[in-house]
Amino acid sequence: MPFETTQWDLPEGSLLALYTDGLVQSRTRDVDASPALLSDTLRQASESSMSPDEVCDRVLATVLSGRPSDDVALLVARTRALDPGHVATLDLPSEPVAVSGARRFAADTLGSWSLDELSFATELIVSELVTNAIRYGKPPVHLRLVLDSALTCEVFDANSTAPHMRRARTFDEGGRGLLLVAQLAEHWGTRHGREGKTIWAEQALP
Repeated sequence: MPFETTQWDLPEGSLLALYTDGLVQSRTRDVDASPALLSDTLRQASESSMSPDEVCDRVLATVLSGRPSDDVALLVARTRALDPGHVATLDLPSEPVAVSGARRFAADTLGSWSLDELSFATELIVSELVTNAIRYGKPPVHLRLVLDSALTCEVFDANSTAPHMRRARTFDEGGRGLLLVAQLAEHWGTRHGREGKTIWAEQALP
């Protein structure tokens, strides 16, 4: 379904809370009381060193009065910035020759991060994602490697259509790329933006 999008710039350390209306709807409180109580609780939590889990516990204990009349969902996240040395980005031409360059870039980056043992799987993942972006996507194409609690490979292109994993038949010449990525990665998925999509694959660190 069509939906409206909004963008904000959030400084590092910002507390972001997403919730359903079941959290603030109450038969025992004024209609404006629960949102105000939620805002005050989040403001106090944002000024402390509480973890997102602790913030959720505090909000639920403070805002909910008795048994809720509707389902309640609450998601809390705190923004943080990565060390620039843990992010490597490469702009790629939209032509098949770019795949080999992307593989070399991945191998060199992992070498600088002392993650050579992940190089083989990462090169295969990068090769498949970049090939798909060039073959089925639209320029520009960008490759990004992110080292945090896991190693994440991201490939962006300007086409909003997301690929679908399928099992290739014995006589098919293609169709095995995403299946291979899914086997090599712990998790993978698609992130849509205003001007295209990013296919990402995450590997556990040794």
